[in-house]
Amino acid sequence: MYKTLGDAVNTALELKPLVANSNHCEVVIAPVFTALKTVADRLEGSNVRIAGQDCAVQNEFGAHTGEIAPAMLKDVGCSHVIIGHSERRQFYGETDASVNQKTRAAIAAGMTAIVCVGEMLAEREAGNAEIVVKGQLIKGLDGLTVADMERIIIAYEPVWAIGTGKTATPEQAQEMHGHIRRTVAETHGESIAQSVRILYGGSVKPDNIATLMSQTDVDGALVGGASLEAVSFSQIVNYK
Repeated sequence: MYKTLGDAVNTALELKPLVANSNHCEVVIAPVFTALKTVADRLEGSNVRIAGQDCAVQNEFGAHTGEIAPAMLKDVGCSHVIIGHSERRQFYGETDASVNQKTRAAIAAGMTAIVCVGEMLAEREAGNAEIVVKGQLIKGLDGLTVADMERIIIAYEPVWAIGTGKTATPEQAQEMHGHIRRTVAETHGESIAQSVRILYGGSVKPDNIATLMSQTDVDGALVGGASLEAVSFSQIVNYK
């Protein structure tokens, strides 16, 4: 919940030329709902794509006050939507079941779902991090076909490393990303497991992105606070 419309547009326009030649990756930003249409219009024709930060569990229009259907996000220019972000799980009642419903709805609307998983500090300290994440994956991706999985990006967010200044070590990130890939292999096959992109999210900054990206199973980053400034975000995008 950052940036009014004008601030969001200014940041997006500042970012645009900084990543114009960043052909090594996909660049996606997720403004607040009120800025989506305007930012999408101003970035039309660029290589920067737009994501919603959340969506409803259904695409059917109806009496769902306060909700926004994936089809509505697509209508205003979004190609992606973030689902099951740790803050939605922690503070707004998101469950593995609702993550699954939202993911299905997003895919049905022709969007790419960025599905978030991750453990709390207490769960990691208890030695249950892998069990928790595997459960979130199995339930969140339940019933998705191989074709559906081609519209999925997985983001690993160690909740204890979000907004705390703490970051999982590259080794910790690789360990969990490898675990996620093995879990996807179990549920949807080795081919999908090898092709699915797994992002790391947890206090990603310009000074730690290179070491994180050096890990075999870290395919990208879900950037939080460092994405609020165009320069710092572009430095993460252009880490090489």
